[in-house]
Amino acid sequence: QVQLVESGGGLVQAGGSLRLSCVASGRTFSSYSMGWFRQAPGKEREFVAVISWSGGTTYYTDSVKGRFTISRDNAKNTVYLQMNSLKPEDTALYYCAARRYALGSSDPAVYDYWGQGTQVTVSS
Repeated sequence: QVQLVESGGGLVQAGGSLRLSCVASGRTFSSYSMGWFRQAPGKEREFVAVISWSGGTTYYTDSVKGRFTISRDNAKNTVYLQMNSLKPEDTALYYCAARRYALGSSDPAVYDYWGQGTQVTVSS
């Protein structure tokens, strides 16, 4: 069982940067693939990025590729999402998710655990 807590969201101007953090508690954090998703008001939950348990494999949705970077520090039980060149369309509630003993997926239905989200708002 894993508990996830996101932080690092805020209000930034277009072109600015934020780094989101997700701290996990529970056994064997290093065996979990980790993903980031986001959801804007009135819209469906959207895949953003995923990282394997070892950190050696990552994948991003096309709209953030080249701007966002997902990483993890297993010693700190933490996964990060570095967001650069932010755009107003990036505005959303960002969620951290975990999937045990499996490669991460863009499908939110396969994830076992979710955080409560951290708000990112990008002004123009």
